[in-house]
Amino acid sequence: MRLPNTRQVFAAAAATSALLMTAACGGGSDPAGEPTAPSSAATGGASSGSSTGTYADGTYEASASYPNPGGVSSVDVTLTLAGGKVSDVEVKPGAQGTSLQYQEKFISGIAGEVVGKSLDELDVSKVSGSSLTSQGFNAALEEIKSKASQA
Repeated sequence: MRLPNTRQVFAAAAATSALLMTAACGGGSDPAGEPTAPSSAATGGASSGSSTGTYADGTYEASASYPNPGGVSSVDVTLTLAGGKVSDVEVKPGAQGTSLQYQEKFISGIAGEVVGKSLDELDVSKVSGSSLTSQGFNAALEEIKSKASQA
């Protein structure tokens, strides 16, 4: 019986490890953990952690971080309220590499999801194929709700 050489064993172990990591992370995602299929969804109703209420018109800023497979990314959110509804939104990325690519996709589609809606209607789950960036956006949104309700 012939035993495999060290290179063959190492190559087989590396291939097995790569397959196991891919399966554990869930197929259909890139190294940043973001789904590859483009889609968009924002759900109605009050978002968790915040009560419904009246918010003062104005421009509010907040920053938030969120975990991703590559580490931690952040987003800076500027949101303008007019007549009780979102009239403008700007998101600045705080990521690198693949995560930055997903943040840019999120940024390109977020206005269409939130402009014209009240703060209590917002709970963004996925925008333009980016699901993890929404975690940071929603965290910043909670801070904005707090600021706007105290104004």
